Amino acid sequence: MLRRTLPLFACIALISLCVASNAAEKKISKDALPAAVQQTAAAQSAGATITGYSQDREDGKLEYEVEMMVAGHSKDVTIAPDGQLLEVEEQVELSTLAASVQAGLHKKAGQGLITKVESLTKHGTLVAYEAQVHKGARHFEVQVGSQGQTLAHEE
Repeated sequence: MLRRTLPLFACIALISLCVASNAAEKKISKDALPAAVQQTAAAQSAGATITGYSQDREDGKLEYEVEMMVAGHSKDVTIAPDGQLLEVEEQVELSTLAASVQAGLHKKAGQGLITKVESLTKHGTLVAYEAQVHKGARHFEVQVGSQGQTLAHEE
């Protein structure tokens, strides 16, 4: 009996963890941002249209995210409570990337259709490119390093 119920309990625990991690992100207003976060957000969003603010916990640490549109493409910035810019995810055109990056993304996507690509910059350094891929009813993401190489771990 235990052998049959153990996988069920594992599935329930995994689903609960996913729901809890998604529930941690909370939409907030600009006024709810600490002053230091507002300053960094203002600098990062110059010329952009802000589409939303949220707060989240990543590895137990509070972070703020500012979502925006810049010249027709998306840009999301993650900021620490002290105003430090942690991460920037910015939409880029696949065709503008180096051939090695394009090849790496296409290899990871396989037969899937790449629908959106974002550059991932952490602490001021480009660390990866991430592509959203659609293959039939399945949707997934793939990542490659800044030169198109396979990453040791997901960024």
